[in-house]
Amino acid sequence: MNIVALSESVAVSGQIQPADLKEVAAAGYKVVVNNRPDGEEGGQPSNADVEAVARQLGLEYHYMPVTAMDFPGADFDAFTDLLDDPEAPVFAFCRSGTRCTNLWVASREAGELDAAVAVAQRLGYDLGMAARHLSAKP
Repeated sequence: MNIVALSESVAVSGQIQPADLKEVAAAGYKVVVNNRPDGEEGGQPSNADVEAVARQLGLEYHYMPVTAMDFPGADFDAFTDLLDDPEAPVFAFCRSGTRCTNLWVASREAGELDAAVAVAQRLGYDLGMAARHLSAKP
């Protein structure tokens, strides 16, 4: 598992295994968000298995699946509400970390957007989903 910090209160990763949550908790994250739909790929742990371990470790857990086809998804506002609380840093994961990063970028206010895009691009993330979403905003 590779934890990639996007900000002081948000990090992302590709697919994790339930046992990886010990490292997530040890790194100080308090909230875990699973942005990956169950069954997207063979061998992927189920949301229920990841959630059970997260809760055992005392982590707040949210299942907010999203795909490129339905980006930013039905839970976008709820996801956005979880971000930017230094008392409850967020660790979000999907297949590669790209969807989570796109969600984070898409959630940024106008004054923070350019800096968020720069961070994501420096880290090598494709921001196509966020760009499509932001260009469709009135």
